[in-house]
Amino acid sequence: MDYRKEIALALEKAIKVKSVSIDGILSLLEVPPDFSLGDYAFPCFHLAKELKKSPKDIALGLQKKISKPRFIEKIEAVNSYINFFLDYGVIAKDLLPFILKEKKGFGKNDSLKGKKVMIEFISPNPNKPLHVGHVRNACIGSSASSILQENGAKVIQANLINDRGIHICKAMLAYKRWGKNQEPEGLKLKPDHFVGYYYTLFEKKAAEQESLEQEAQDMLRSWEEGDEETILLWKKLVSWALEGFEDTFKLLGIDFNELFFESLHYKQAKPLIEEAFKKKVFFKADDGTIMAGLEAHGLPNKVILRADGTSIYIANDLALTPFKFDEFKLDESIWVVGNDQSLYFKQLFKIFELVGFAWAKQCRHLSYGMVYLPSGKMSSRAGTVVNADDLIKELTGLAEKEILSRHKDLSDEEVKQRSEAIALAALKFFMLKIDSLKDFTFNKSEAMSFEGETGPYLQYSLARIHGILLKARDEGIDLSGKADLSCLKEASEKKLIKMLLGYPELIQELSGNFQIHKLCHYLISLSQEFNSFYHDLSVLKAEPGVRAARLQLIQAIAVVLENAFSLLGIKPLKRM
Repeated sequence: MDYRKEIALALEKAIKVKSVSIDGILSLLEVPPDFSLGDYAFPCFHLAKELKKSPKDIALGLQKKISKPRFIEKIEAVNSYINFFLDYGVIAKDLLPFILKEKKGFGKNDSLKGKKVMIEFISPNPNKPLHVGHVRNACIGSSASSILQENGAKVIQANLINDRGIHICKAMLAYKRWGKNQEPEGLKLKPDHFVGYYYTLFEKKAAEQESLEQEAQDMLRSWEEGDEETILLWKKLVSWALEGFEDTFKLLGIDFNELFFESLHYKQAKPLIEEAFKKKVFFKADDGTIMAGLEAHGLPNKVILRADGTSIYIANDLALTPFKFDEFKLDESIWVVGNDQSLYFKQLFKIFELVGFAWAKQCRHLSYGMVYLPSGKMSSRAGTVVNADDLIKELTGLAEKEILSRHKDLSDEEVKQRSEAIALAALKFFMLKIDSLKDFTFNKSEAMSFEGETGPYLQYSLARIHGILLKARDEGIDLSGKADLSCLKEASEKKLIKMLLGYPELIQELSGNFQIHKLCHYLISLSQEFNSFYHDLSVLKAEPGVRAARLQLIQAIAVVLENAFSLLGIKPLKRM
């Protein structure tokens, strides 16, 4: 069912030029911007020099020579292009039964079979709850993992907990000073919110008492020296934070395969640092700072160790990355981190390359932009951070109101399940529909709309299909019966078939570029086209032969919607 490849083969036989390969033709084969110009188009400009003819003459000549594949209705030469028009009767007979047979398998492929990839994402500081920026990170990391798995890769989802440093010591100091040995239950707070309460309290008190900053530094030094009382306090607060994080991860549908802790790895960078000195990648500056010399490679030099010998964050990646590749036998390691760290990862990967690690080229930074609120940039100190838990709770409340306004007879449990599914669909889809490289403003009312380019709209479209299918069953119509699919001749039917045909190719494309927003916009277009089709053409009231064909068509659409939902972490609903 690889129609593009069959078209390329037909072109290769007609062109008969050794320098023109199948891969070359495939790279040039286009999808015209207008349906009236065909389904695929091949530009002949690239053959002009080789064949010593004008592109227009080449196109006219090829039109006569090409042996028309069985699934092509017609071939036209237009100016310098060869346009191919699909025979949708043939395509429908091939495609729709295949989708309904494959179901969850439709879109899966083995292009990355045998490849093992680790994706490290979220990587929170355990001093406060996860915020809306973490949610974007989580959505990108989780969806990228699913896309790789859909393409046959074995994926390890990893989370690095940044559990050392001044940030956690600030929360520890505030708890030690004013916590009075309270537990999270005492303040009726989720454990990570409890830790965050004391981090915020520290910032508030530090604005009034400058000495607190130095006390926090002293506590960090005590932690690094292994002071028993400090370590016990640290373990207590970190465990609370992790307990709270786990609940949020579960709510977001994320289950990590591996948890790494900065506290266990940052000191293990010594062998790499010694090797880098031997190879003159690192040098000691006049003030005693250990630096990576990268200026000759077009990058700024990078501090590795402070003059007093203490390490900064890069020490953890210098230690952990070789461990990842060695321990897990990785083919690729991907970090999902904001694009403000792009320079850092260029420096890190260049260090690995200069030291001589063969896997240096298999390191990849999957970057993303900032999430803003309508009020502007988030700030912990200014108190404008939106916690992930609070946002999900608020969105769930909005979804619940919408559901109760439509349905009065649902059980409390059903309302809870639906409202949570809709809220998470709204949140995840809004996070993913924007090009990950771009900054954007999160607008909760826009995200929660049941109309427009939103997660709830997609869920509604799928629920509408299930409603039609349920009614068909109630009327005794056999949904699995044979149908003459060649009768799907309407323009909207052809558009839907063409969109279904393009789904597997899109999934394979995403495994290379992770442009997840393209999948989101595909789903919007597919849902909009389905709703237009359903508005203009009858399904259940159509003549029996046409009805059977249209029922198979919408079943195939439902399969693709559900398969794509799983890649975005969206729960399909049969009823809204």
